Parts: sequence; C-alpha cells; structure tokens
Amino acid sequence: MLSSGLDVLATASHYWPLDAVDGPRSLRDQIGNRTGHVNGSSINIVEGVVNKGIYLSGDRGATFLHFGNYRNSCISDPTLCGPQGVTFSFFWKNQEVESRFAVLSGGKIISNGFSVYANPVGGYVEFYTRGNSRRWKVHITPPGPFWTHILFTWTLKDGLKVYINGTFNISDEVGGVSQVYGDTYTDLVIGTGNRESYEHYVTGAFDEFVIWERALSPKEIWLYYKAAIGEKVNFSPTTESPTYIQTTTSTDSVQAVTASSLPVNLSEDVGGAEAGTSIPMIAFLHSLPLSLLNKTISQDTAHNLTQSFLRSVNEVMSSSNWREGEEWTPVVSGLIDTVDKVMVHMVSSLQSNPSTPITIGGKSYVADYSLMKIPQNHNLPSYRFPTQGKNYISVPGEAFTMQTQTTIVGLFYHNMHNYYKQISPLRTRINEAVDFKDCKIQVASYLISLKVEPLPALSVNLSAEPLIRIVLTHQLSKEQHVQALNQSNKVFLYCAFLDYSSKEGVWSNEGCMRAGGNLSYSICVCNHLTNFAILMQVVPMELTKSHQVALSTITYVGCSISIFCLAITLVTFAVLSSVSTIRNQRYHIHANLSFAILVAQILLLISFRFEPGTVSHYILALAYV
Repeated sequence: MLSSGLDVLATASHYWPLDAVDGPRSLRDQIGNRTGHVNGSSINIVEGVVNKGIYLSGDRGATFLHFGNYRNSCISDPTLCGPQGVTFSFFWKNQEVESRFAVLSGGKIISNGFSVYANPVGGYVEFYTRGNSRRWKVHITPPGPFWTHILFTWTLKDGLKVYINGTFNISDEVGGVSQVYGDTYTDLVIGTGNRESYEHYVTGAFDEFVIWERALSPKEIWLYYKAAIGEKVNFSPTTESPTYIQTTTSTDSVQAVTASSLPVNLSEDVGGAEAGTSIPMIAFLHSLPLSLLNKTISQDTAHNLTQSFLRSVNEVMSSSNWREGEEWTPVVSGLIDTVDKVMVHMVSSLQSNPSTPITIGGKSYVADYSLMKIPQNHNLPSYRFPTQGKNYISVPGEAFTMQTQTTIVGLFYHNMHNYYKQISPLRTRINEAVDFKDCKIQVASYLISLKVEPLPALSVNLSAEPLIRIVLTHQLSKEQHVQALNQSNKVFLYCAFLDYSSKEGVWSNEGCMRAGGNLSYSICVCNHLTNFAILMQVVPMELTKSHQVALSTITYVGCSISIFCLAITLVTFAVLSSVSTIRNQRYHIHANLSFAILVAQILLLISFRFEPGTVSHYILALAYV
C-alpha cells in the first residue's frame, strides 16, 4: 500500500517538473523518458510549487509547451487505457481575466482524447472517445493568480472526476452522445489549442505536470497533493478516506490551522508581470474547511483558532497585490465563503453543554464574530447579531424549532464591501438591475452574515411572518453621495446576498425585499440566511420622446415671442428717436440692452440646429457668452 505522496509519484507514467529548460528548449521527463520542448522565444522560469515553474506569455512570442505525439496511446485515446483508466495532474496559475486554453491532447471534441480549457464563461474539462461517440464534460472555475492544483481521472466505468487542491470537486460519470467527427491531433501540449496551426495562446504559469496511466484513488490524490505542497499527512487509523486530515505538528493537532501553518503570502518574480508583485497564495484557505479536524474543542481553543484564522485572512487581504476591481470579486467572494465554512465547522466542533448555551464572540480586523451552540429544547425568544449598533440581523424566536441542538454563526465584515465597486448587472441575478445593464452596481453597506443549523422555519411569502430582518447603514463615498443627491439621477437600492448555488458567489435579491429606509440606511426582510449587503445602482434619468418634444416646443415658442417683442421694442425706440425728450442716456441703455437680448435669443435658436460638441456649436456658445 502506498504510504506517501512520493510513492504515488513514483508510479507515474510521465513526470515533467517544469522547473528547468535543458539545452535550448528541452523539458525533461524524469520517469517516462519523453522529452518535451518549449515552442516560442519567451521562456520564463519562475517560483513554483515544488521548486520552479514555467511562465508562458501568450501575447509575446506565442509560447507554449509541446510534449510530443501520443498517437495510438492511452494519453491521446482513452479507449486504449483499459479498465484502469488514466490520470492527469498539474499546477496552474492563471494570469488572465478571460482565459483561453490551458491543456489539450487529442485536440478537439471531434476526436479521441481530452482537453482542459477556459473562456470568459468558465472552465471545462472534457474526455471524448470516437469509437463509441461519447463525451464526458464538467465545468470548473479557472484559478486566479495563485497556484491551484488541477487533477482529473477517467475510467470507462466511473467516467470523469475532477479534484481541485487534492479534494473532489465535480464529476460526469455517465457522459453523453457526441456525433461530431473530424481529424484527430494527437500531440500533447500546454498553453495553446491542439491544432495543426496552433493558436489561442495562454498567459499563465504551470508546474509539476504528471500523467498516470491509471486512475488514482482519492487517498492517493490527497497524498500526492500534500507532498507536492510540502506537507506531511497522517490518516486516522479508523478510516481510509481522507475526509479529515491531521497535519503533523509538534504540538496539539488543533494547531494545524493556526496562522503559522497558513502559507498566505509568497512573493513571485514572474517574468512578464509587474516587478515586485506580491501574489497572495490563498489556495490553502480555500481548501481549509475540508482539512479541519473532526474533534471536539474547548471554548478557549475555538477562540484562539478563530483569532488565528481571521488574522491569516487579514494577511492575505493585506497583500499589496489585492486590488478593488471587478476581476477580483470572484476571489473575494470565494474567500468570504471559505471564512463562513470554517466558522460553521468551528462552532460544530465546539464542546457543548446539555443545559446552557455556549457562546464565543470577539473582534478582528477582518470581522466581528459570534459563535453560539444552543442545547435542545432551549427557549430562545429571538436572536440578534451584533447585539449593539445600527447594523444588525435578527431572527424571531418562532423561527427556531429547537427540537435538536442549534448552532449559530454571525460575521460582520469590516472591509469586504470595498472590493465590490464596479459590479456588472449582467453578472448578477437581480432582474431590476439588468434593465439598466450599462449602469454599474456598487455595494453600499457592510457585509453581514448569519448561519443557523438547522435552518430556521421562515415564511415563503415576504409579506408574512416569520422573516429575517436586516438593518444596514449605507457607507457612501463623497462621490456616491453626490451622484445619489443629483436630481437628474435615479437611485436603486437592493437588498442582496451572495448566492453560491453555482459554486461562485453571485449577487441576487431572490427572497429578499427592501421594506424601509432612506438614503442613509435600509431595512430588509428575507426568507433565508446567508451573506447580506445593500447594493446601489445610480441610473441617469432620460426624458421620454414626448417630454423632449414638449420642452423643445416651449423653448421655440418662448424664444420666438421674446424675439418678436424685442423687435417691436427696438422699432418703437427707432420711431421715437426723433423726439428730443427721450434722447438721453437711459434711452441708449435700454435700446442696447434690448438689442443684445435679441441677438442672444436668435443665437440660441440657431444653436439648436447643431449637434453638441461640434465646432459650430462651440463658436455659437462663445458668441452667446
């Protein structure tokens, strides 16, 4: 039986460390003796996961990695793998917001083989067998600018399974019929599409490319992943499944999740990237909920672990490379989901008391938090988090069944809202916002989260009770205040939450309604629990065609009457100019004033005939002034 990740690696069919380029452009296969090469002129060796990795600049030099032709082999034709299947593994760090291709062998859907690729919609892993016209396909989330381990196995019996950072992610066990055929391309490449004329080059970094001509077990996958990132693991003697892993330390095993063990920052000198960039390595945080210990912990231990974990999250967010932009919102949403899961696991592991609720609360730079474990049949009139302040979320007592032990986790995030400045309405599930797709959405309040297990019994109808009540004060910048107060703008305020049903946090307002408030605060009612915030969308008001016609008509008629009256006034002054009694300074002042107003009105009417911004329009504007 394999006892370590190195033993698992030793059984591989091919292993390219990608930590060095031998000779001009060669990539050494340490196990299978199939030398690859770098195609292109831009070769950059960077800090990798194990030692070094290779950085591909897709827009400079059209660089990609070529590992040879695998015609009539298990790698390019899965039907030749036999019942044992095949496994592919690599570390990938994406440098593009809209990724293109990552790894392909066997070319396209129309041939035998596999492909891993990504586009603005998402990432995909596909296996296809031409002989029986079948295709297996799953969706994955492309990694961000941090090392992520991608491993997938395929067998004819169990289909396609994908593991991210050592843990199972998604599968397609049955597959589907694909009747499209074409030429096959059996080259094995990384960083481009597999065609006779290569294209769609990737900008990203890769490390530790390994192929096993068999499907690894979940235990082997976890062992290899932990060995690759430099961690030793011991399995509990009571289980063969790595559901809960104990990291080997010299102190109490609970210390496995303290700040000292979280590799949250790693400076990278990435070729082609900005010099001195510090890239946050948060892959460990994302996998942490599955790595936590399945054991009972005391209040003091839980408090210390919570503080250490939130301190580590703060270190990740304090990295100089974190920016407030739309491309970073999926990373922030994923981090929020990770924090929620860790805290839920923490409270579930908390040592309980059969008669008295156990409560842990505290503050950190990332968030204020409260963990509560309530015994069965305990009378809870209501629950509010935080207990003080203008921002809170409350659950009425009748929503708690209390037929079993109840756990509650509350989190009040201090700075997460700053990372949601420019949200595209098309990337939300807010129908009202999509109607104004060109107007960006901003989070206008703090984020607040509440998790209750078992779920409270809430009304489906938002006009009935019991419902969750959320009160949040708006955190508007000076610019946002000016936009909101501008009478020519219409302000929409949405009670929204992060919906993780698609595995990526998307803002939605389903099951929530704004029940009150003004420009300073909002009161929301919802029939479910998760992360909540107030979203603001400022829409410039546009006059309808009928209103525009009415205003134009009033302007033309008014100016015409004014011009007519001014003309009569000047004619009157001219006719009476022979009368000596009105030949004085006051006469000349009124006559000149009437003439100036007349010219101005005429220029105003003429200016309506020119498009704004043209040279003629500017000349008339200067003349008018």
